[in-house]
Amino acid sequence: MRYSKILGIGSYVPPRVWTNQDLTSLMETSDEWIHQRTGIKQRHWVDQDSNICTSDLALEAAKRALESAKVSKNEIEMIILATLSPDHEFPGTACFFQQKLDLPGIPALDVRQQCTGFIYGLSIADHFIRAGTYKKILLIGAECHSKGLDKSTQGRDVAVLFGDGAGAVVLGQCDGPVDKNASQIFSTHLHADGRFAKELWVEEPSLEHPGDRIVQGYFEKKRDGFYPKMNGKTVFQHAVQKMPEVLLEALNANHLSLSDIDLFVFHQANLRINEMVAKQLEIPKEKVFNTIDRFGNTTAATIPLGLDEALKTGKLKPGMLVASAAFGSGFTWAAAIIRW
Repeated sequence: MRYSKILGIGSYVPPRVWTNQDLTSLMETSDEWIHQRTGIKQRHWVDQDSNICTSDLALEAAKRALESAKVSKNEIEMIILATLSPDHEFPGTACFFQQKLDLPGIPALDVRQQCTGFIYGLSIADHFIRAGTYKKILLIGAECHSKGLDKSTQGRDVAVLFGDGAGAVVLGQCDGPVDKNASQIFSTHLHADGRFAKELWVEEPSLEHPGDRIVQGYFEKKRDGFYPKMNGKTVFQHAVQKMPEVLLEALNANHLSLSDIDLFVFHQANLRINEMVAKQLEIPKEKVFNTIDRFGNTTAATIPLGLDEALKTGKLKPGMLVASAAFGSGFTWAAAIIRW
């Protein structure tokens, strides 16, 4: 039986910090309004006048992950990149990233499962390694949200939530016999319910309408549709239900209890969601690692970014049992259990 494990990790955020106070220059809002509702104090955004995009952030995180893993890029046999902010509509951002990494020929796959994208990608990588198809896979979650937000008062409910950043891991095959105390990916658990797809989405441009997809004056007529829309109440209600459910599913599948977990690294959508999940499951506060106050919601990047930050600060140590769960657009939700 083959198993996979994380060989190395890296993350990157652009240097420019936008505090809640900074956003008041763009929209009617306040630090208190944002922090009370989300737990966010600041986020990192790319230079809005630059040509920096998602694949550039992914490249910086990937370089750090390869260095951490002590793995040459030429040892990588597959690239998986999770994002909801692609460089272009097509081809996939993984291909643009692959060109920048200068690693032609190997498969490059985009995962478009938004907030759960990293765990979906982790599941794909884990299963390819377990099957013996590939031995080393580079998995990245990366977002350049800031260039796609309505940063006006009209769009503030969504715009204040998101940050730019990337996190990457190198996954490899475990050597020799593997017991429960060895570093490994225990399991991943994935779910979706498309009935709620329009509760958190970007409507335009769309093939759903009659006629050509884009015609003259289309943006002016459909302006609001080009920016993210969210039914916040519905998202919150489902998130605080589905994240505990999938977390318990993962624990039960591995004959583990909540007390066995050393560290919980959840997707960072809203601090209130994570606090509610922890409260329902009676998880001690000191076991939950959050980064949303500093980075905002970096969607597919939040979990690898969180893991890397936890490692840097000493909260995550070799041998620890880690549980991650995410919920987001789709609706999709997922969980993973990892021995670091």
